[in-house]
Amino acid sequence: MTGVYPNQMIEAMIARGEIRPDQPVVPGQVQPASLDLRLGNVAYRVRASFLAGTGRKVADRLAEFEMHRIDLSDGAVLEKGCVYLVPLMESLALPDGVQAVANAKSSTGRLDLLTRAITDGGTEFDRIPEGYSGPLYAEICPRSFSVLVRPGMRLNQIRFRAGQSVLTDTELKALHANSPLVDGTAVIQEGLGFSVDLDLGGQDLVGYRAKPHTGVIDLDRIGQYDPAEYWEEIRTRSRQIILDPGAFYILVSREAVHIPPHYAAEMAPYLAMVGEFRVHYAGFFDPGFGHAEAGGAGSRGVLEVRCHEAPFVLEHGQVVGRLVYERMAEVPTQLYGAGIASNYQGQGLKLSKHFRAE
Repeated sequence: MTGVYPNQMIEAMIARGEIRPDQPVVPGQVQPASLDLRLGNVAYRVRASFLAGTGRKVADRLAEFEMHRIDLSDGAVLEKGCVYLVPLMESLALPDGVQAVANAKSSTGRLDLLTRAITDGGTEFDRIPEGYSGPLYAEICPRSFSVLVRPGMRLNQIRFRAGQSVLTDTELKALHANSPLVDGTAVIQEGLGFSVDLDLGGQDLVGYRAKPHTGVIDLDRIGQYDPAEYWEEIRTRSRQIILDPGAFYILVSREAVHIPPHYAAEMAPYLAMVGEFRVHYAGFFDPGFGHAEAGGAGSRGVLEVRCHEAPFVLEHGQVVGRLVYERMAEVPTQLYGAGIASNYQGQGLKLSKHFRAE
């Protein structure tokens, strides 16, 4: 069966032992089209990011890079600018024909936590080939804020698919004609293009920039932190802002996105030629995100933007990324936002769930 696996098929994989958790799966861990991955009990501080490489095991290569290990049992701080490797509670025994792709969860990306999955024999981050059998690890590099983590925390997620299920531009245009994917004109070229909104209904607050020197964020504390202690407000009435090299921004898409129940989507960066920046965390959009059947009326995409070598002028309506749509193997029995306490259904410009609403 071709397509992205929905929650009921992920649960069947767990029952068959194709997904092997060290601890029983907890409520909410299986999402409409993905599985949240949980941190294990130890973190290894490493001196550099690395991939295992063909025929090599991550555990063997740790000897080359490990600086010290940290017991996470009672909570521990992962410091900004450092690289850590954490064995995950889930391992895999994928059957032939089923591959997987991992990614940071929405709240992880909004905190500028670079989080990537690696595997034994891996030559790419976040990509797990069909038939893979072995452990999973999370590489974690806090970029803007130091964070307090504990075992069982879920910073990234994994999606399973069989075969090729990505929609061509022709198929995407037909889907949009039948079930609008955005309000208004759809820019479709190698996916559904989306642009930045720097004119939010005439108000001058258009985004946030991470402050360079802040306190630690405990990832278990939801709605507890004052945004003003961690973020500078970005305000403009000119419908443009200048991105500073090395700075991290939270902005929002101009388009309100709809993901119909038969589909899932993944955010991909736009071509590098458009400027010296990127929307640098690809993210999963679950079936039902922003869709009427799941209680949505279109949801904006939050953009996690980092500028590179040179200051860059970002203007209202500039295309900054694209959504690649894929077919589901089956319609999920649960949709994003429909009774599963989804944090970002119907969102606009919004920081991660750790910060108090203004």
